[in-house]
Amino acid sequence: MTQFVLVAGAWFGAWAWRDVVPHLRAAGHGVHPLTLSGLAEKQGAAAGQQTHVQDVVDEVERLGLRDVVLVGHSYSGIPVGQAAERLGDRLAHVVFVDSDVPADGESFVSGWPAGRAGVEASIAAHGGLWPPPAPADCAGQGLGDEQIARMLDGATPHPGATLTEPAVLDRPLGLLPATYVMCLLDRPEPSPAVAALLTSGRWELVTLETGHWPMFSQPRELAGVLLDAAGKGA
Repeated sequence: MTQFVLVAGAWFGAWAWRDVVPHLRAAGHGVHPLTLSGLAEKQGAAAGQQTHVQDVVDEVERLGLRDVVLVGHSYSGIPVGQAAERLGDRLAHVVFVDSDVPADGESFVSGWPAGRAGVEASIAAHGGLWPPPAPADCAGQGLGDEQIARMLDGATPHPGATLTEPAVLDRPLGLLPATYVMCLLDRPEPSPAVAALLTSGRWELVTLETGHWPMFSQPRELAGVLLDAAGKGA
């Protein structure tokens, strides 16, 4: 039985996977959505990027999980990619859902050269937290009004230090068995970093005809991709 550990991106907690979880459990697998420190029900907890890496590792070890498919969405691809390296033989596969990927010595904002100053200024202006997006930021992403409202009603400010601290990798990320899920309404082509990883021979590209938050817009289809990834990790 595969054990899925699901980690949502910036501003969201375990609750964001609500519509995906039933499909995975119906297929007979264990499912463990995780809220990272400082978010959702864990608001107020101090968190840097390595805190989030350790959150993931600790959850897997606390539950004694093996045959783990580790799933990181958006920002969470960065801590998930680092945690995956530290899980050893507990790890079966990693799925990066329309996510950033870690690069040793680089931060989340490093990958946003055009937007870095704006993100850092927003964090500074909001007491070290990155405020959630506005409804207009969700336009064109395959979401209905009700989905946008539910998504943003649950969003909480994101700990800024997790976005500005550098990643730490012990070996090339391309050595991980991985699937990258690209959401075509968000980006039509993989980023240069992801494109390079896809040449490693251990990474596979899958596309979804939806936007950046497929756990809200296409939960059944996303669950299907995750189940396919579980088969690859078997």
